Amino acid sequence: MPESPTCVASKFWHLAPPELCTRLGCSLQGLTAAEAAQRLDRFGPNSDAPPRVEGAARAILRRLLEPLSLILLVAGIISMLTGDEIGGLIIVLILVLSIGLDTIQEGHAVRAAEILRRSVALKAEVRRDGIFREIDVDHVVPGDLLRVRAGDIIPADALILESTAFTAGEAALTGEPYPVQKRAGPCADADDTSNALFRGAVAQTGEAIALVADTGRDTVFGAAASALAEMQAPSPFERDLREFGFVVARATLALVLVVLTVRVVFGRPVMDSLLFAVALAVGLTPELLPMITTVTLSRGALRMAGRKVIVKRLAAIHDLGAMTVLCTDKTGTLTSAQITLARSLDADGKDDVRAARLGAIAAELGGDRGSLDAALVAGQPNAAQGWSLAGRQAFDFSRRLGSALATGPEGALLIVKGAPEAVLELCTTQRSGVMDDDARTAAMARVHQLAAEGLRCVAIASRPWSGATREVETEDETGLIFEGFCAFADPPKPTAAAAITRLAESGVSLKILSGDDPVVVKRLAGLVGLNAERVLSGADIAELSDEALAVQVRSTDAFGRLAPDQKSRIVKALQAGGEVVGFLGDGINDAPALKVADVGLSVDGATGVAQAAADMILLASDLEVVADGVAEGRRTFANILKYVRMGASSNFGNMLSMAAASIALPFLPMLPTQILLNNLLYDLSELGIPFDRVSAQATAQPQVWSMSRLVRFAAIMGPLSSVFDVLTFVALLFLFKATPEEFRTAWFVESMATQILVIFIIRTNGRPWRNRPDPALAASSLIALLVAMVLPFTPLGTWFGFVTPPPVVMAAIALLVVLYLACAELLKSFAIRSARKR
Repeated sequence: MPESPTCVASKFWHLAPPELCTRLGCSLQGLTAAEAAQRLDRFGPNSDAPPRVEGAARAILRRLLEPLSLILLVAGIISMLTGDEIGGLIIVLILVLSIGLDTIQEGHAVRAAEILRRSVALKAEVRRDGIFREIDVDHVVPGDLLRVRAGDIIPADALILESTAFTAGEAALTGEPYPVQKRAGPCADADDTSNALFRGAVAQTGEAIALVADTGRDTVFGAAASALAEMQAPSPFERDLREFGFVVARATLALVLVVLTVRVVFGRPVMDSLLFAVALAVGLTPELLPMITTVTLSRGALRMAGRKVIVKRLAAIHDLGAMTVLCTDKTGTLTSAQITLARSLDADGKDDVRAARLGAIAAELGGDRGSLDAALVAGQPNAAQGWSLAGRQAFDFSRRLGSALATGPEGALLIVKGAPEAVLELCTTQRSGVMDDDARTAAMARVHQLAAEGLRCVAIASRPWSGATREVETEDETGLIFEGFCAFADPPKPTAAAAITRLAESGVSLKILSGDDPVVVKRLAGLVGLNAERVLSGADIAELSDEALAVQVRSTDAFGRLAPDQKSRIVKALQAGGEVVGFLGDGINDAPALKVADVGLSVDGATGVAQAAADMILLASDLEVVADGVAEGRRTFANILKYVRMGASSNFGNMLSMAAASIALPFLPMLPTQILLNNLLYDLSELGIPFDRVSAQATAQPQVWSMSRLVRFAAIMGPLSSVFDVLTFVALLFLFKATPEEFRTAWFVESMATQILVIFIIRTNGRPWRNRPDPALAASSLIALLVAMVLPFTPLGTWFGFVTPPPVVMAAIALLVVLYLACAELLKSFAIRSARKR
């Protein structure tokens, strides 16, 4: 019976192959299809723990328990129980539209993310029933015999049994862009993992056959994936939206209780007062806020898809717009992750092409075809012309060098390349003289100087070969002539500096969080225009408390040699300082930070763990795409804020006036069904908001939900609406001596006209005639206004209790509406400036 992978996962690379086979209950010949099927049932698929996806019933219940939905639900139940079936039906219709559309739109986004995940599904080559065959990565099980070749993504943690010049890029795990040698055999020490393959790494050269020890969540980095199974904490936008819901709920409850109590105390009919209070509660509630929010976010998600961004969590669109700090990994995001030959130096440190030319000959004829060899060949594409390979010594990572015996224009020449300290020890001369200890010290000083410039060095040495050509032995690599250094760079992307400047201009600062050498990170930070004076390393951060780290991160833009948990500590420290933090990463080591960030960004082609942890997936790994997404997020939030502002001004003002009138007047100022009709038509008028245009001024800086600003805006614009309502009341009662039916009809018309037309004023911070609305918003608003203006004068209006007012009354109403809109335009700028100033 095989052991649980969890038991095996404890440093399986310390085990000999027979011992690991015993623990796994398998042989070194691979599994049969039947054995593999049994193990798949026992251990589960080789995949990350998927994020919890709630079903439709749970999604509907969650939305139903939101404060705004609960108000409508209670109001609908009371209306039904008190015999107001029409009012209850309207309330239920509003509730169903809001929750239903919200659920459907979010479901579309989840399915789109799943389609993306399937489109990047990988294959693995395993030995089943005695032959190697390709299977889905999800079907790899412990005990499988795995064959990995150059270019493959390693699908599981495995112990190497055989290897040929095999190297793996573990940037997804460690952040290091350079390859690591992997070979069969026992570990050299407790920290040596050169005989192990880890899920998520990429095979760069050669071929290896390995025994799968752990899969899925039981891999070394399975903890990162398991953390994703936890429910996502509410985002800043979701928290703010919920807080706004509670504020509205408290205000509604207080106003309704006051109106109901006062009317009952004054001896008004209890049932009429209750129905009126219920209708008032519905009128005060921005019941379509969830729907407006979801449709707006969905529209934003579609536009962002056109900008190469797949949105997995709709609320993250707002969070991206609210982002004030973007933390990003270095490799593959700021840099191209493609090693290039930057310089070729002779033994004295002067630019000379000979070292690169000899290195390219060795790389093309007898190299391991890794990224460094590829960079040498690309830098000197015709260097090997006229040369042929006579023998080679494969690169040995324990000795940190390799060699090639080439014959050509200079005769037979042994070319050795490798780590500077390893090659220099084998050199006895250089072109300018003897290679003594002082010369070696000077050469290593140049290596450190180049490292400070972000360059990695490979030393090149040679010696003429005498005698017959043959395979090169270790003892042949002596008495060498030091030729010089080849310096390599992982250069920044051409668009990186411009994108960082663009983000800075829009109020988003950038910080590099890398697992690479702090010296390299400092150099890169300087190249892309960041503050490179100071780089904090993982060792520095380990000595800081959370409070001290929160202070240090404010003035530091670059961090190096970070462990995965230290990246998440930095994100939390920034959040503790009030920042809205985004994190862009593509490796397993980035998953913890992606999880805790306010908005997590990954890329297509990133590890499955990183994609699962992210809120958005970039189809192009470029900061320009992030900058585009930030602008789209702010545009989306600006449209959501329009709805909230409109409700906080005209809608709230009208309901406040209605509450006051119901107490002062001997009759109801508007029947419950008329209030519900008013509210429904007003909400329908705003359905075009998600499609509306947004000015550049509104997206220039991070958009943060401010409850105090909303309250102050409502405190200015709401009473303005109430003032004109009072003027309408006075005119109808004392000037025109209107009957209750005429009063209700005239005020319904005035209320609808002011609420709908003020949309065109509040939707923009500037003058409405300079920033015209989208045709969709203009159409939805004007159609709703037309219905409201015509309905009272039709037979259907009688059913709602309307009558036809005298023409002079309608003329007076039109005049009041024009005066109100003019005052709203004048006070709007003051309300916005007041909110900003405070």
